[in-house]
Amino acid sequence: MHGLGDTGHGWSEMLGRVKLPDMKIICPNAPSQPVTLNGGVRMPSWFDLRQLDMSGTENEESLLAATRTIHDLVDNEIGKGISSTRIALGGFSQGGALALYAGLTYAKPLAGIIGLSTWLPVHQNFPDAKRNNATIPIFQGHGDIDPVVRYAYGQQTAKILESFMRHVTFNTYHGLMHSGSDEEMNDVKAFLQKCLR
Repeated sequence: MHGLGDTGHGWSEMLGRVKLPDMKIICPNAPSQPVTLNGGVRMPSWFDLRQLDMSGTENEESLLAATRTIHDLVDNEIGKGISSTRIALGGFSQGGALALYAGLTYAKPLAGIIGLSTWLPVHQNFPDAKRNNATIPIFQGHGDIDPVVRYAYGQQTAKILESFMRHVTFNTYHGLMHSGSDEEMNDVKAFLQKCLR
């Protein structure tokens, strides 16, 4: 899932580099909606953002609506005969936050979750009852000079995830700002190869 203001098409070329044989990649588009963080301007956004600060309050209602959309997308793929354990969720920035939340709250186990340059939303009260998948492998990648979603937020997210998840990988990309890189995409591909074997 793409970040705030982007589209699925914006990531489709880069994700083509991680595609494995017999893998289907879906790059959905977020709806256009007002974003509080940006003065109420409408833009592609998975959920409303009030701020990019892990200590602040978040719009849980908006996050839950986005989560239902992703759960429905996964349900649709399962309805086509694909096992949930062959489905991975991933995203960048806001899309990564949604991938983490949706993946961790999905009712069935998934193959893996990928969060790039991201954070875990509503981490202060992440529902214990929703931690369905403690064994799902999680890959986090974050640039150490990210000026948008600070590197410290990525580190904090990894520590939170490690408190209730068994398989968390956090990779640091030196000199990387708020974007992806070839090195990171190679690591994502290796992660998917392990998850989907």
